[in-house]
Amino acid sequence: MAEHNELGKLGEELAVEYLERKGYSILERNWRFQDKEIDIIALYNGVLVFIEVKTRSSLEFGLPQEFVKRHKIKRLLTAADAYIELNSREEEVRFDIIAIHAVNNEFSIDHLEDAFYFF
Repeated sequence: MAEHNELGKLGEELAVEYLERKGYSILERNWRFQDKEIDIIALYNGVLVFIEVKTRSSLEFGLPQEFVKRHKIKRLLTAADAYIELNSREEEVRFDIIAIHAVNNEFSIDHLEDAFYFF
């Protein structure tokens, strides 16, 4: 597995641990619809939260959350809509980004709630 894939997988593990400590119930990890994927789907205080995790080892090209571009957001929205429909979910919906910056085995986590909106 490529080093960046391992870093991404570690980032997702750290994100799940972080969310569970904050009281989130993890419903799904790496949920797929067609060729689209949602990293984490969780329930928090009655809100269905779709979470994109971005992990970077360098800030040279920007913050991790800056790598969630319009195309990725559209794909997340399509997958989230499918998840809601397929699972008959009726909760309020929120989209978050968890940005993880990893340097020398030190990790900082930035949780951006309501990172974008479901239209």
